[in-house]
Amino acid sequence: MCLILVAWDAHPEFQLIVAANRDEFFARPSAPMHWWSDVPVLGGRDLAAGGSWMTLSSTGRFAAVTNVRDFTRPDAALRSRGEIPVNFSAGHDSPADYCRDLPADDYTGYNLLASDLEALWWTSNWAGAALPLDAGIYGVSNAALDTPWPKVVNGKRRFSDALGSGADVEDFFSVLADDAVAPDDLLPDTGVGIELERLVSPAFISSPDYGTNASTVLRIRRDGSYDVEERRFLHGEQTGHVAFAGDV
Repeated sequence: MCLILVAWDAHPEFQLIVAANRDEFFARPSAPMHWWSDVPVLGGRDLAAGGSWMTLSSTGRFAAVTNVRDFTRPDAALRSRGEIPVNFSAGHDSPADYCRDLPADDYTGYNLLASDLEALWWTSNWAGAALPLDAGIYGVSNAALDTPWPKVVNGKRRFSDALGSGADVEDFFSVLADDAVAPDDLLPDTGVGIELERLVSPAFISSPDYGTNASTVLRIRRDGSYDVEERRFLHGEQTGHVAFAGDV
């Protein structure tokens, strides 16, 4: 159950900083971040459905998606959520138009963050919103934006500290590596039972079958240069990493 932390227009050097964990069943195949040959985006790729959880274009169009954990509502997907960030980064619509025009009923629950570096928007077909975001720090997991789940609250606090102490890549990866289990009285009740709520409460999740399989830090500077690194994991152990840098 994923986590995305974002600093938008909140640092003198960086226009956008993203620190994100992708959580998934380890048996579901995926490819590390790379420039795709068939679509002009940079991102990891879900090899089961063909989409991605986080993408960037050569012009700086960024998008990232999480699912929504709510077992009280039906889950009848017509299309894969993974196509949502891909289509934004590969397209030309403004974040406002893209977020407002998404065919929400075609997908199971999603959160989307999308930016063309002129604006950052969030939308969700579970929360019924498409909103421009002011300068600041934001967090989203598997509920609405800034829902005060422990991993979001703690993640934003530590992310803010890392931002204020130099915005170093390793400090952001340290935030994503937090595997502390939240106290029971702070856990949400999303219908999965207390044992699973505990399991998925940390920023970094590890279990025999499911957990964090990719951690990514993206920094886009105000001068148009960027760097991004993805680290891959299996059962809590790092299995590889890739890094890219350039100008948008």
